[in-house]
Amino acid sequence: MWDSINTLLKNIDDLVWGVPLMVLILSGGILLTFRLGFLQLRRLPLALKWMVKNEEGAKGEISSFAALCTALSATIGTGNIVGVATAVGAGGPGALFWMIVAAFFGMATKYSEGLLAVKYRVVDKENHSLGGPFYYIELGMGEKFKWLAKIFAFFGVCVGLFGIGTFSQVNGISSAIQNFFDPEKSHTVSIPGIGTYSWTVVIASLILSFCVGAVLIGGIKRIANVSQIIVPFMAIIYFVFAVTLVVCNITKIPAAVVVIVKAAFNPQAVAGGITGSMLVAMQKGVARGIFSNEAGLGSAPIAAAAAQTHEPVRQGLVSMTGTFIDTIVICTMTGLSIVLTGAWKVEGLEGVQVTTYAFKHGLPFPSGVSAFILMMCLVFFAFTTILGWDYYSERCLEYLTGGNMKKVKVFRWIYILAVFIGPYMTVSAVWVIADIFNGLMAIPNMIALFALSGVVVKETRDFFNAKKHLK
Repeated sequence: MWDSINTLLKNIDDLVWGVPLMVLILSGGILLTFRLGFLQLRRLPLALKWMVKNEEGAKGEISSFAALCTALSATIGTGNIVGVATAVGAGGPGALFWMIVAAFFGMATKYSEGLLAVKYRVVDKENHSLGGPFYYIELGMGEKFKWLAKIFAFFGVCVGLFGIGTFSQVNGISSAIQNFFDPEKSHTVSIPGIGTYSWTVVIASLILSFCVGAVLIGGIKRIANVSQIIVPFMAIIYFVFAVTLVVCNITKIPAAVVVIVKAAFNPQAVAGGITGSMLVAMQKGVARGIFSNEAGLGSAPIAAAAAQTHEPVRQGLVSMTGTFIDTIVICTMTGLSIVLTGAWKVEGLEGVQVTTYAFKHGLPFPSGVSAFILMMCLVFFAFTTILGWDYYSERCLEYLTGGNMKKVKVFRWIYILAVFIGPYMTVSAVWVIADIFNGLMAIPNMIALFALSGVVVKETRDFFNAKKHLK
């Protein structure tokens, strides 16, 4: 029965993440890049400056930096560690090349999402800022497209509950903890009707569910406060160790770059046909890249709408840095580590095991220390992603139900339950389900970005014409 379900899910995933959706997302990023005059290159220094400099006297629930950290809390997760390994494992080293290409154009997409989120956000009676694709579809494209906004919101709830937000993150956490503390499954417990699992997985699911519940009950401000502490701290630690690995293997970098580029266009020349075609490398790279940085999904603008700012362009630039940090910096370091150490060629390794192998064999520390570092980074990255996606899902549900907070609170407990059962889902099914909902969520958002690209260009031009000193 499970084999039939997995086969069905894979067929649906291949349909959703086929050539049409890849073309839709990439062409959207390319269109915006050209219409904005390669803004992601020209304005990146300004964006990085504004990333840590809050706007004075602006309205909103949380600071721009807190909004970015909330968005990053949802993007910097298992996609950076497990997702990259999965992409390279399935599509070869060339998947990393296509992941970076997609991220470059995705920066223009993320900029546009952040700008539109602030421009079309609404503030309720309790001074609660609400925004995201559902509002810029309804208010920007017009009332007649409200059905499209509702479709986005529905898939947004599903992505959080069944995809990125719960199962894939929790599965990544439990796998990392088990691989470190009980790799041989020496201490197990049989759960009737479910199977036999290591005690580390059971204990981890209980502790994680409690911690998630304790934070979520506090709402966006508590999520933002936790994210502002954990996200920068863990991202810096992970980056430092990844850089250390690369420096220790610096003589292998030229060969690794050649392998990555060659595999992007001719995988057979690198792996003898094992990894399939160039289309497979592109598909896996683009899909995992979007899973990681979420450019085009429409999730990050939900957090951006809560930022304390009155300048849509400014928040768009701050949002853009999220894709740069997430994929072009962190995912690239992960992928390079995997290629440098040859971890992608080791048979029998899956998901986090690939990245763990790379850290164990690439860092100048005892293997136990390297594995522990990676485990802790994965745990905290995934934990903040769970928090961020609950916020996204709740805002989507709030839009769908017309602000019925009773239903939102019921959903919150269902979300916590999904976190609890996440470790008992199979790895392949988890990632396939996440991929499917990712793709379905991206479609209405990309339609809106195409339709409103003229608004993005006009807002950007007017802003920089009025502030010529920023050029």
